[in-house]
Amino acid sequence: MTPLSTSLYTLAALIAFAGNSVLCRLALADGSIDAASFTMVRLVSGVLTLWLLLVGRAPVANARGSWWGGLTLFVYAIAFSYAYLALETGTGALILFGAVQITMILAALRQGSLGHWQWLGLALAFAGLVVLLSPGLHAPAPGAAALMALAGIAWAGYTLAGRGSPAPLQQTAWHFLRTLPFALPLALLAWPESWPSGRGLALAVASGALTSALGYALWYRALTALSTTTAAVVQLAAPLLAALGGVLLAGELVTARLVLASALVLGGIALVVSANARRT
Repeated sequence: MTPLSTSLYTLAALIAFAGNSVLCRLALADGSIDAASFTMVRLVSGVLTLWLLLVGRAPVANARGSWWGGLTLFVYAIAFSYAYLALETGTGALILFGAVQITMILAALRQGSLGHWQWLGLALAFAGLVVLLSPGLHAPAPGAAALMALAGIAWAGYTLAGRGSPAPLQQTAWHFLRTLPFALPLALLAWPESWPSGRGLALAVASGALTSALGYALWYRALTALSTTTAAVVQLAAPLLAALGGVLLAGELVTARLVLASALVLGGIALVVSANARRT
C-alpha cells in the first residue's frame, strides 16, 4: 500500500471515528434512544452492512477474527454509549482516544524503546489529558469519564487484534457478528423501560452502518501500513473533528479548557509522528 493510500484510509477512518461521537451524542442527548438500544442497533446495523458488502467475495480462511476481538468491540461500544449520556462530544472523544494512546503505547514499549522526541510528544499529549480532566467548572463527570476511558482501553485491544489482517473487511464483519451474544441480553433488558424514537433509531443505524462498519474496515486496512505507535497517536486527531462536529451539529460550546487540551494533544501527535518518520 502506498503512503498516499495509507493516508487516505487513515483520514477516512478518523472522520468515521469522529462521526460516531457526534451521532451517539445527538441520539442520546435528547433521549431519542437509550444507551443499550443505541448500542444494539448500532452493532446489528454494522453486521448487516458488512455481510452485504461481503456477498460474492471469496472468503479468506485465516481472516475470521476472534472472540477476543468481538468482546473488546462490544465493551468499547457499550461503555462509549453510556459515557455519552453525560459527556459532550469533543470531551468524550478526547478521553476515549487518550486512553487508546496510553494503552497502545504501553503495547509498543514491549516491542522496543521510544526516542527522546517521542517521549516528549507523549508527555505533551498526557499533559493535555490532565488539563482536560482536572477538577473545575468544566471538568467532565468522573463516572462518565471512567466509562469512556474503559471504552478507549477496549478500543485499543480491538485495534491491536486487527493488525496484519489479510482481509480487513471480512475480519471486521466477524468481529461485529461476535458482539451480538453480548449485546442482545443487555438490549432486551433495556427495551421494556424505553422505546426508541424514529430519530434515535436512524442515528443508531447511521452510526452502525456508516461510521462504524465502513469506518472500522477502513481502519483495519490502514493498520497494515501503520506502526503501533503511529496508529495510537494519529487517532488523537479524532477528538478535534468530533468537537467541531459537536459545535456545528449539536450546538455545543468550545471551552478554553478543551482548546488548551486539544493543542497539547495535537502537539504531542506531531512530535511522535515526525519522530517515527525520522526513525524509519
